[in-house]
Amino acid sequence: MKEDYKKYADEVVQLRHYFHQHPELSNQEIETTEKIKEILTGWGIKIIPTELETGLVAEIKGESKGATIALRADIDALPVEERTDLAFKSESEGIMHACGHDLHITSLLGAIRYFNGHKNLIKGTVRFLFQPAEETGSGANQVLAKDVLHGVQAILGFHNNPNFKTNEIALQKGPMMAGCYKFEIKISGRGSHGAKPEKGSDPIVTLGEMISSLQTIVSRNINPQDAVVVSVTRVSAGSVWNIIPGEAVLGGTVRLFKLENAELVKQRLTKIAENIAAAHDQEVSVDWEERTLPIANDAALTNAVIDNLDFKVVQPILSMAGEDFATYQKQVPGVFAFVGSNGAPDAADWHDPKFIGLDETLPTGIGYFVEGALGILNYLNT
Repeated sequence: MKEDYKKYADEVVQLRHYFHQHPELSNQEIETTEKIKEILTGWGIKIIPTELETGLVAEIKGESKGATIALRADIDALPVEERTDLAFKSESEGIMHACGHDLHITSLLGAIRYFNGHKNLIKGTVRFLFQPAEETGSGANQVLAKDVLHGVQAILGFHNNPNFKTNEIALQKGPMMAGCYKFEIKISGRGSHGAKPEKGSDPIVTLGEMISSLQTIVSRNINPQDAVVVSVTRVSAGSVWNIIPGEAVLGGTVRLFKLENAELVKQRLTKIAENIAAAHDQEVSVDWEERTLPIANDAALTNAVIDNLDFKVVQPILSMAGEDFATYQKQVPGVFAFVGSNGAPDAADWHDPKFIGLDETLPTGIGYFVEGALGILNYLNT
């Protein structure tokens, strides 16, 4: 379909600047939620009551009956101090939309503006989900726990991506973003004076062996054709220069695309930690936390979206970053894409204090929501 989405982008670009200037952290998006409510109420859009503390759901029914689908945008920001020269840079100290969720909010608002004037194109119902707390990995779980998606047959979302140009949409069936897992290993030894190591049981030596051995999980247990990352990102032990501590802690993250690899990594990580600790007559505890699942796009719905997009669709670069959109896909088939938001060779990436998502992203973001939604409705109603 052919449509000039720039006029809808022009309507919401100042709103984008407002949201960028007033970012709020996960589960604290109170003013953001109120601003979205104010906008939608002014447009005459129905807001569905929910038990969500932040975030909201709106709805537009078409002129004919059909399927019910949801379009999702996340609304939270990050604890990052902005270091850009944008005229609309963050006014909140230490908080920034360093992942570009302000672009997601306003792309969805632009899509709502479009659908409010084109209800004749909707065969069914479109719900608009403004989701809190994506950055903590808990927002989608909150939405599902409150039964907000009851009756929804498919869900559509995207994440801006500064590695692509603003007129590009990166999309494919199957994997898009990795599952994200967090681990922490606590080693309990026995402290002693640094001059008398034989009097204790040094957990720092054990920690060092574990860090090296954990790297064999990928190199010697995972199919080389599978993408898996095991990263130790935090170590803690001791506080005095001449005392061997009684405890040491290491933590990190695992990223992967296949669920079966998650169980394999968890088993190997636990066994390595336990066996190395046992070799030193020490005790260990392992905490494993699933933060986000891998995103895997429904094949049929993805084809329906791509076939209806009047944009340049390119091959995605699989991302090891996590996104809790995958949580919805456990219950509802969905499609998730990357929408280009910069494209410059030196563009700062997500979570960087110098991240810049361009306003020119908005027409493509709006168009993706509109055309993707109509493609899915056409498929479901056939």
